[in-house]
Amino acid sequence: MVFVMFLLGLVYVLFIGVLIAIHLSPILIVVIAGGFFLFQFFGSDRIALYAMHGRIVTPEEAPELHAIIDRLCAMSNTPKPKVAIADSDVPNAFATGRSQKRAVVCATTGIMRRLDNEELEGVLAHEMSHVAHHDVVVMTIASFLGVLAGLITRFAFYATLFGGGGNNRGRNNNQDSAALVELVVLLASAIVYAISFLLIRALSRYRELSADRSGALLTGRPSALASALQKVTGAMGQIPTRDLRSAESFNAFFFTPALAPGFSLSSLFSTHPPLEKRLQQLAEISRELGQGR
Repeated sequence: MVFVMFLLGLVYVLFIGVLIAIHLSPILIVVIAGGFFLFQFFGSDRIALYAMHGRIVTPEEAPELHAIIDRLCAMSNTPKPKVAIADSDVPNAFATGRSQKRAVVCATTGIMRRLDNEELEGVLAHEMSHVAHHDVVVMTIASFLGVLAGLITRFAFYATLFGGGGNNRGRNNNQDSAALVELVVLLASAIVYAISFLLIRALSRYRELSADRSGALLTGRPSALASALQKVTGAMGQIPTRDLRSAESFNAFFFTPALAPGFSLSSLFSTHPPLEKRLQQLAEISRELGQGR
């Protein structure tokens, strides 16, 4: 699914390149790119919930889940997000929304069934850290900047090619080299996008480690979060491969990635750091808090 997402983004970049090649107005191109960004920015909460079959639940429908969120909000002095449950056996949780007022924290039925209250509290503290740090906004902007980088590359190339006017001989030379330059433009744009793709995933891995640390310090129980990580990762092996693959496209949102067994581009370009690195950080936090190993 990561490979498909990469190709979709690449197709989008190439599409913008075609628009420039036919001399479509740069202003219109920016409007098109901005439209995609605004759709993602303002609709991410509804899109994620709809795609994961999640629904907002009241305190009467999910008293234990609401109690955990209420306690975390009181401890962190933050507004309470909407609380949702996704009917999925894939053990996971995610947070979405462009602001704390629009935030939604969602847990799957699979993770609620497998974790005890302390472990689930650690997971939800991790997700609420994403909300507090505005990580959804950060990643949305970072993704848009990657696309914008490709646009700027093309603008620079075409400004060099067509900006000078000149005599007939110069115009003929421009025509002769137009095809080659267009190829170079598209290649350069693809390279820019590929680099931004990798950088965005590096940023995502950093944000996950940051959320782990913030969540562990908020609850004061890094060992509970470490236990949740191990349980969830182990439980992934019991989930049918078909279900894991259907959930992989949401890995950027998830507490821990849903990866099917074996090698895949999802593991190569993961949005999350390796389990060992996350557990090592939590062990260091335990020592900092004087809790031993």
